[in-house]
Amino acid sequence: MTFNPLIASDSPRDLVVKGVNTLTVRDVVVGEVWLASGQSNMEWILSYVASKPEIASTSFPLIRQFKTAKTPANDPAFTVEGAWAPALPATAGQFSAVAYYFALDLHRRLKVPVGILNSSWGGSGIDPWIATDACRTTPELARAFANHEKFPRPTAGEKAAYEALLQTWEKARDAAKAARQPFNEPAPKAPRGTASYRTITALNNGMIAPLAPYALRGAIWYQGESNTSQASGYALRLTALVNGFRAQFDQPHLPVYWVQLPNFDHGNRNSDTWHWAELREAQTKALATPHTGQAVTIDVGEPKGLHPKNKKPVGERLALLALARTYAMKGVIDSGPVFKSATREGSAYRVAYEPSPSSLQAAPAGLSGFELAGADQVFHPATARIDGATVVVTSPAVTSPVAVRYAYRNAPVAGLFNAAGLPAAPFRTDTWPAPAPAKVSPPLPEA
Repeated sequence: MTFNPLIASDSPRDLVVKGVNTLTVRDVVVGEVWLASGQSNMEWILSYVASKPEIASTSFPLIRQFKTAKTPANDPAFTVEGAWAPALPATAGQFSAVAYYFALDLHRRLKVPVGILNSSWGGSGIDPWIATDACRTTPELARAFANHEKFPRPTAGEKAAYEALLQTWEKARDAAKAARQPFNEPAPKAPRGTASYRTITALNNGMIAPLAPYALRGAIWYQGESNTSQASGYALRLTALVNGFRAQFDQPHLPVYWVQLPNFDHGNRNSDTWHWAELREAQTKALATPHTGQAVTIDVGEPKGLHPKNKKPVGERLALLALARTYAMKGVIDSGPVFKSATREGSAYRVAYEPSPSSLQAAPAGLSGFELAGADQVFHPATARIDGATVVVTSPAVTSPVAVRYAYRNAPVAGLFNAAGLPAAPFRTDTWPAPAPAKVSPPLPEA
């Protein structure tokens, strides 16, 4: 059934379909709908990060979330389990925190209902979220996808037998939990070839494809933590993800805005100091894809925490991108300083930023984060000062600099902002390979 464009709701309505019989769907609203996808930092729910009083006072019945069930699939599905819930005290705690704060800002500024289709899965890489056709047409992904297609699939009988075993195991587990008894029985193994949250295209097949052709206004994306060791291929994957979404929802210019990874320090788990910086760099490169944008968050992460709790500015910065670029709202500053060029001036570098109505400003703790290197490719902390729309960078340890970097570390301290309070994105002018890590990183823990 296809409807002509409808006026946004100011209150719920009934949808009545009449034919041989009459079908009434109650509590329907018309408004802006956004897809929210990614891994755990998108999945993390509001009750993990907000206070009980904040959740108890939530009363936004025109903000709603549809949470898709975690459903990997080997082939594109047509249906997925899930239900709409309004942002009220009994339900808001289960909203994606990032998506909730994003939707809240849009709702307040646009004065219309906002719906979120929340399809996220903690620990997932980007490949499972890329659409089948996008994998086939992206040369760097085509071989891996072709190998996946050749892999044997479980038969209907194997699936049924596994589901029966799993159901029996889950009942026994739940009974033991209810009785407060230990339960050490291992879960049954899935048949060979069963799709999982690690399988290429599987999450798109099971959790994105069934949502199409929903009339989306756009998509927000928070993922990358699971791909930091493969940062060199992330930009093309992110582009493939965007192109896949646009083809699935038949919107060639669908806006897609993502979160650039926050600052995070592996600590004792890894002596490497570059993987997260490289992933951020790849995210910035993917901005070459039209109708995309990124929210920079190196100032709101928790260097020792993989899941920063300060999700409010993350959602709000994504909302700024939508308000300025999708809704063309005047006067909205949607980005911090954007790197334009760097020019050598004797023993200094002058870093220029794109013209902006919001002037450059240093953080209260100072203009930290800049580094210079000479021909030896060794970077040293630098002193920086703002000069109009440029930053002049010097270091007594580097009298003949050949490269400049800003915030190019796993856990940089953000020092440069604009007057709107938005941080500058990391950049580097060199293309030197990162030093080899002392040991291989273990998998990151996920929620």
